[in-house]
Amino acid sequence: MLKVIQNSPEGEIPANQKKVLGKASRDAYGEALLELGKENPDIVVLDADLSKSTKSNLFAKAFPDRFFNFGISEANMVSAAAGFASAGKIPFASSFASFLICKGFDQIRMGIANPHLNVKLVGSHGGISLGEDGASQQSVEDFALALALPKFTVIHPADEVSTKALTRQMAAHIGPVYMRTGRPKAPILYSPEDKIKIGKANVLREGKDATIFARGLMVSEALDAAEAMALKGDDIGVIDMHTLRPLDENAIFNAARNSKAFVVAEEHLIHGGLGAIIAQTISTFFPVPIEFVGLKDTYAESGTPKELFQKYGLTSKEIELAVENVLNRKD
Repeated sequence: MLKVIQNSPEGEIPANQKKVLGKASRDAYGEALLELGKENPDIVVLDADLSKSTKSNLFAKAFPDRFFNFGISEANMVSAAAGFASAGKIPFASSFASFLICKGFDQIRMGIANPHLNVKLVGSHGGISLGEDGASQQSVEDFALALALPKFTVIHPADEVSTKALTRQMAAHIGPVYMRTGRPKAPILYSPEDKIKIGKANVLREGKDATIFARGLMVSEALDAAEAMALKGDDIGVIDMHTLRPLDENAIFNAARNSKAFVVAEEHLIHGGLGAIIAQTISTFFPVPIEFVGLKDTYAESGTPKELFQKYGLTSKEIELAVENVLNRKD
C-alpha cells in the first residue's frame, strides 16, 4: 500500500512512494475472471454485447462453453443469471453500469435480490470518467439503485490490485453482489500483500483534524488533497471505503472519535451514495460536521475524464475546499 510518511520533510511522499499509474479496474476484473475460470468450473459469465469493453472477453476466449452473449438485452441477461444461480452455478453478468443497473433493475430486484440469489453483477465504465461517450452511458446513480436492494453487497475498488482481490472474494461470497469498474487507468494504491477484504475499509492515512472517505478513482484524489493540506499544517486522514455494503461502521466511528470532521468524495450523485449512508450512520451514534464532494443534482456531458472531473468538481482541489469548509464548521 502507498503509505504517507507523516514526519517526512514538509509532509511529502518520499520519491520511491510516488503513485504509479496502473491498469484500469475493468482490465483487472477481466484478468481475475480468467483466473477464476481456471479454478472453478461452476463459474459462468454473461455479457450484453460489450465483452471487449467489460473485458469479460478474456474469459470467453478461454471458456467459450461457459460464456453467453445476450446482445443488447440486459434485462434478459439478468434473468438468465438468476436462472444459472438457481441451478447451482456462479454467474458473473457484465455490461456498462448504466445499462446493467438501469435497464435491468426490475429483473435484478425481483429475480435476484428478492430470492437472494448468488449472482455477481459487474458494471463497467462507471461514473463520468468514461468520458466522451456522454450522459446516456455515464452511470451516476448506480450505487443509489444497488444500495436500495436489500442484502445486496456493493463494492467499488480503487485500483487494479483491489479489483482483483475483491473479484476473487465475490466468487467466494454467497449472495448477490454489485461491483463497479472503470474505463481509465488508475493509480496503484496497494501491493499484492495488502489485506483487502469485503466489508473492511482500508485506512490509507490517519489524521486528527479531519477524515476523507473516498472510493474508486476519488481515493487517489483524496490522497492528493490530504498531501496538499499537510503542507498547510493540517493532519488529514484518508479511508478507502471500497465496500458500501456491508459498511465498515467501526472505521467510521473510529474516525469520528479521532478527527471529528468528515469529507466524503465519490464519482456519483451526492444523493443516495456513500456520503448518504455515512451521514445516516454517524447521525445516529456520533454526529460530526460533514461535507460532500460529488455530482450535485445533475447529469454530466461528453468530454475527457479530466475535463469532466474539473467541470463537475471531482478533483483534489475540490476536496481541499471541502476539508477547509468542514474544519471551519468544526471550529
